[in-house]
Amino acid sequence: MSGDHSDATIARRVRRLETLLEEKGLLTGGELDEAIDSFLAGASPANGARVVARAWTDAAFRSRLLADGTAAVRELGSMEGSYQRLRVVENTATTHNVIVCTLCSCYPLRLLGPSPSWYKSEAYRSRVVREPRAVLAEFGLELPPGTRITVWDSSAETRYMVLPRRPDGTEGMSEEELAGLVTRNALIGTAVL
Repeated sequence: MSGDHSDATIARRVRRLETLLEEKGLLTGGELDEAIDSFLAGASPANGARVVARAWTDAAFRSRLLADGTAAVRELGSMEGSYQRLRVVENTATTHNVIVCTLCSCYPLRLLGPSPSWYKSEAYRSRVVREPRAVLAEFGLELPPGTRITVWDSSAETRYMVLPRRPDGTEGMSEEELAGLVTRNALIGTAVL
């Protein structure tokens, strides 16, 4: 992606697109608001948590999720209307993943809900790729020295979600109970469960 990606520039482009849609009679302002509200109503970290819980309890689904996140998540109805490619990356005992969008704030909105303000901040976007261990420590996440940290840079075409490690002692929990353990920060990789 090239060009200026500042919030002001993006806001001007969005407003211009809205104006064109209204001027051409394709949508009214009210219809546009309804479409945005409808989209955001289905956007929640609970969707990502549900995906994670299914992956923890269904090995075949977990394999499909890691091979083709978009298709696997569509099985659960969480990617309807979304055209980005979703790649799910798995945390293990020796590897920790964290996501960022260095250009703007590309993010799997349907699965993680609206992005937190720190995710959009220039400080996070620039520092997490240079010094991920230090940034994670600022979130209170101290990983063992031998843990490899991989930073995944989202784009307009590909979004990422972290599949956190399943917490110990959760073997008897239902899928719904497991989903209740998953946080948005764990889905981004700035926390562990």
